[in-house]
Amino acid sequence: MNKKITYFFLIAFFVFGTAFIIFRYERGKNNKEISYYELKDRKGPLALSPEWAKTKNMARTAFRSMAENPGDTKSALALATIFIQEARVTGDNAYYDQAAMNQVNKVLEIEPENFQALTFKSMIYLSQHHFAEGLEIANEAQKINTHNPFIYGLLIDGNVEMGNYDEAVKFSDKMVSLRPDIRSYSRISYLREIFGDYPGAIEAMKLAVEAGLPGQDNTEWTRIQLGHLYENVGKFDSAGIQYAQSLFYRPGYAPAISGLGHVAYVQKDFKKAIGYYQQADTLATDYTVKEMLAQLYKITGDQKKSDSLAIWIVNAMSGDANAAATDDNVGHYVDRELAVAYLNIGDNRKALEHATAEYNRRPKNIDVNETMAWVYYHLGDYKKAREFIETALKTNCKNPTLLCYAGLIYAKAGDKTMAHQYLMEGLKNKPGIDIGLTKESMEVLSTL
Repeated sequence: MNKKITYFFLIAFFVFGTAFIIFRYERGKNNKEISYYELKDRKGPLALSPEWAKTKNMARTAFRSMAENPGDTKSALALATIFIQEARVTGDNAYYDQAAMNQVNKVLEIEPENFQALTFKSMIYLSQHHFAEGLEIANEAQKINTHNPFIYGLLIDGNVEMGNYDEAVKFSDKMVSLRPDIRSYSRISYLREIFGDYPGAIEAMKLAVEAGLPGQDNTEWTRIQLGHLYENVGKFDSAGIQYAQSLFYRPGYAPAISGLGHVAYVQKDFKKAIGYYQQADTLATDYTVKEMLAQLYKITGDQKKSDSLAIWIVNAMSGDANAAATDDNVGHYVDRELAVAYLNIGDNRKALEHATAEYNRRPKNIDVNETMAWVYYHLGDYKKAREFIETALKTNCKNPTLLCYAGLIYAKAGDKTMAHQYLMEGLKNKPGIDIGLTKESMEVLSTL
């Protein structure tokens, strides 16, 4: 009898102890989750802007409302809006996209057909390069509200990334007919660029900038895109004006500082370029900024610093890729970017592995095919490189980097006529592309 009583108390103690541990763990996990997805402090001049003060006040109000009423879907969506905006402003996508998705999923648990929550979920998936999932959610949301212009923007983005360019054009016509504004004009510009119409792309992007309010993030992002278009047609003074204006309207705006850095890089003022990129690197998280710094360190003779930074980029991106592979909900797919990063450190086999992973997700996208072609070029398989570059050229895109890649690939494949045509077209405006690519293209062109 005493044994049975002892066993009973041992079992009861075990059950109680286990329950207590689980309770403490769950409570700790919940507390960690609540504190983890808070609003982070901004850096630099953006932390001093009136917009940031307003954002913090809105966040405090939403957090307070949700603490009082956890089922407050309106406040959850307000927080998601803030988190999505902060991801774009700071470049801290890994943190803020998950924070936003956390709020969106709370809403969808309560209201599975909440249109705004579905559009946010689509947007976050697209931001994280989960393009197929983002497009699927956008299609679901569009069935709920067929007259909302914002959803057509997501349908354009998703179809572009999946390589469904004719579908994207169809939705852009619908979007601009519903609301001709900064969002619709900027997407029309991008589609015109994809189809090789640079004058039309610049015209539409100008309309987008004019439709926005100076200083706001979406307006200044659009102004930066206009600057990139000017660089691709060799108009560096015009590009520089756009970047300087953006910095005037939004002090401390990292993409504008990077833009000025790129103009300095193309004009071979490497010291100034490094200064701009170092400044931008302190203000926002952006792998392309670090890649440019690695390249500039190499050009200016600091090979050790260049190699160290290039390896750091690969390791950091690999962490993002691993997170995406293990988290179906959200996690940034960066395989295309990783392929380029591996090319930069000379690991062509790893570059192929990641380029192929991205190609398997979206085999019709021209940018992905361009990456595959360039990887095979570095591997010396010019037949395969030619197959992929021909798909990349299917929309008649006139991006000078793409055209130079095509010219170099055709030259190695033995088609001198096509090589000459594409290299001439890629270099004709002296565009703002990679200096090493420009040099190689000019050397090959001189032999044709």
